[in-house]
Amino acid sequence: PSGDRLRMWMNIDRDTFYDESRIAIIPMGYCYPGRHARGGDLGPRKECAEHWLPKLLPLMPDIELTILAGQYAQQHYLGDRIKDSLTETVRNWKEYFPRFLPVPHPSPRNTMWLKRNAWFERDVVPKLRARVSSILRAIG
Repeated sequence: PSGDRLRMWMNIDRDTFYDESRIAIIPMGYCYPGRHARGGDLGPRKECAEHWLPKLLPLMPDIELTILAGQYAQQHYLGDRIKDSLTETVRNWKEYFPRFLPVPHPSPRNTMWLKRNAWFERDVVPKLRARVSSILRAIG
């Protein structure tokens, strides 16, 4: 369901989404973090991101856009540039664009956030779609 929502936000089909010559999907950690007692996964383990991302990112020198899905990605890539909350970081997306675009995690667990923050799908998603479309046209 998270991938379905992210594809919908990006306005691309499944084949394009999983075409590794056009789109890279990189998790924050390559180690399964375990589960919360109250449900859902624990946050990514910091040592995994610190180990793998510096090895992986140099292999992709032509990244046009990094969609920062959720607070963990935003904290890692934006560092002290993040705002006091995920909502405020996403609301201030123009500060990071066009290199980065902070978005809420597309998980169904965030459906209430999306309902409370209708401005995201009204204002941010069209900009995401336009940027993705422009990049995909340029690379063929």
